[in-house]
Amino acid sequence: MTERQTTTFADVSAEQLRDVFNAQDYVADNDIVTTVLLAFRLGKPLLVEGEPGAGKTELAKVLAAGFDTELVRLQCYEGLTAENALYEWNYTKQLLAVQSGDNDESVFSEPYLLERPLLRALRGDGPSKVLLVDEVDRADEEFDALLLEILSEFQVTIPELGSVRAETPPVVVITSNRTRALSDALKRRCLYLHVSPPSFEKEQAILERRVPELDGAVAAELCYITQRLREEPLRKPSGAAETIDWARAVAALRNDDGNDDEPLSTTELRTTLGCLLKEVEDVERVDEELLQVLLDAAENAREGVEP
Repeated sequence: MTERQTTTFADVSAEQLRDVFNAQDYVADNDIVTTVLLAFRLGKPLLVEGEPGAGKTELAKVLAAGFDTELVRLQCYEGLTAENALYEWNYTKQLLAVQSGDNDESVFSEPYLLERPLLRALRGDGPSKVLLVDEVDRADEEFDALLLEILSEFQVTIPELGSVRAETPPVVVITSNRTRALSDALKRRCLYLHVSPPSFEKEQAILERRVPELDGAVAAELCYITQRLREEPLRKPSGAAETIDWARAVAALRNDDGNDDEPLSTTELRTTLGCLLKEVEDVERVDEELLQVLLDAAENAREGVEP
């Protein structure tokens, strides 16, 4: 959508949602379109789980950009507190106001309030925002409880000011890499979507959209190699994000050399593998024997693409 959001998310049709995904070059299967649409219609948060690099965070970014609304992101981490996620008071400003003695209003009022992501997502009377609670499994279990009031009522209570309720509730996308189990109470409040590593056909479509400068036959080679490597017992299998990075790196090098459509070479594969694999043990696993297997797979992929 090119115009500022004029309807609520609940009014969005499946066709409009697909148009948004297409305009943002996000390859969305039917299960993604359907689950996101239901989250819009039911006004429920969307819990998205999957391996790192599968496109979970990108989904929230695409929705915000596609519907031309604000993306509010809360990046979770161990030790995340309510003050970091919701709000805190500007103690320095409060102290200066008290010391000056010329302040007639309470120092626990709006001018002294510092919004953090969760409160920011609830406030304002404009179009609905997209709230991204990213990698919630990195936060402590107690943080799940903090989210419950917000996800149930789209409100938060500030003792000094009262309850703040969203006039237009945000679209909430919560992502998790499954490093810990989330509470049942949190999961009950959400619709669930698991994003699996893409198939060969889907990954090829992703590269076609995200790295259009890369020759189609070469893109097929990269996708086949990526698919084959996911069958290996790697410490960190690559996701779609790593495949995109690898494709961009290969395209950049080929643009310099002027051999855009040549088959992938042993040297090229070996020297760019660090764009795809991010653990030394995984890189070392690609010995000469596996390297040849990967090149053979790439050759088969090229034969299937070339006329």
